[in-house]
Amino acid sequence: MDVTFVPEPGGVTSLARQIRLSARAYPLFEVAGLVIQKPDRYETGFRVIRGQDGKPQQPLFVCSLDETLWLSEEEAAQHILAHHFDTFYATEKMATEAPKGVYTFVAQCGFSGEVLGPPNYHGYQEKLRRIHAERFNRMPFEAYKARVRIVKDEAVVKQWLDSQSFKFEFTTLNEPEPKRLGSRAEVEQHFRETHLPNLVRPVDSIVVKRDQLARLPAPLQTLLRVSLDRERRFPIRVATALSNAFANAGLQFFKRDKTIVHVAVARPHHLDLETQVVSDGVKKIISFIESTPKCTRKLLLDTLAPVVQAPIPVAAPAPAPVPATPPAEGEAAAPTPAPTPAPEASKSSPEREAVLTDLHWLLHQGHVIEFGSGQMELSKKPGPRPETTRPEPRPGAKPAEANRREKGPRPDRPPWSRKSGLLSVTNPGYPPYSALPQLSGI
Repeated sequence: MDVTFVPEPGGVTSLARQIRLSARAYPLFEVAGLVIQKPDRYETGFRVIRGQDGKPQQPLFVCSLDETLWLSEEEAAQHILAHHFDTFYATEKMATEAPKGVYTFVAQCGFSGEVLGPPNYHGYQEKLRRIHAERFNRMPFEAYKARVRIVKDEAVVKQWLDSQSFKFEFTTLNEPEPKRLGSRAEVEQHFRETHLPNLVRPVDSIVVKRDQLARLPAPLQTLLRVSLDRERRFPIRVATALSNAFANAGLQFFKRDKTIVHVAVARPHHLDLETQVVSDGVKKIISFIESTPKCTRKLLLDTLAPVVQAPIPVAAPAPAPVPATPPAEGEAAAPTPAPTPAPEASKSSPEREAVLTDLHWLLHQGHVIEFGSGQMELSKKPGPRPETTRPEPRPGAKPAEANRREKGPRPDRPPWSRKSGLLSVTNPGYPPYSALPQLSGI
């Protein structure tokens, strides 16, 4: 079985929008590592693996009532009977005669403490197997049976006798003609024949909701835990899903120093100032980034378009108004109004806006790469392509054209080449294409 981790679609859309607006390049595997750290950022799926015969090596079944996932149809049936029993059957408690005879000991479940009854009682084996199937079916029946203990306490024996003084009868629901069933075995048989085919279906793949992960069977929880640990160490599956989603959103990918894959708005594209005409502002930006190691956007703006702090005029304090009449004795004087502070100088200027516009164009064209750390680099000039040289012929060997001229066509060879898979149509005596035999190379 295979476990898949798919990033949440809304989160991927938000990430793509952030990358496009910031025009920065982020390592793809670092983004995938951030996604896999929190369960609300990805969706978990399971997919069956089929063998060479086309049959699934481990089938998967889904209960349509609550979308829970199970490894067998029997597990799904026991889950429905345990958690959705009242949806299909009504239970009625009926008084009955207690068992006759003298009982001095009873059997008790070693795990749950439920009283099973005397081992020689006629309903003992049926109850033992039913409890094992409903609660402890993951362990072998013989191992569960070995944990049953014999209790000789009179209070426990009386408890069992009281439980046998009544019985339960069941009535079917959601049917045109309700039926009365006298035992749990009849209920299970009726459920498997009537309701089970409509409630449980096999699936090849399914995405499990977060609130359902805790209800997975124990083998699936173990598989999920191991797969999640492996993915957090090296998130290759999340990175693959992110690359497909980012590509559909129009983002580009490139390798920094041919090692680390980054995602950005554009791939690196070298700008040759000798052959392309650009503005002086663009030339200043490129020259500054080229001459400044570990250049950042803030350093670029502060150098090319520094903010000039204009002097703030200090207003003279206004004279306090003279009251018409002096304050009476014991009375406080009127407060003097504080001077209104002058507004601060704005950091935005036409020069900075022009630099930001040119930088925006360079980033979206791929001429400048701004990484997630804030460091900016110029796109490197591609190196020259290696020249392909043909091997020198051996001494005394004839050229290939001379060999073809000397050999000429062979009448016993078919008019097509087995290596190239091409047909020869120069000889009019060759049969038409429709008359040629079926070949694997054509």
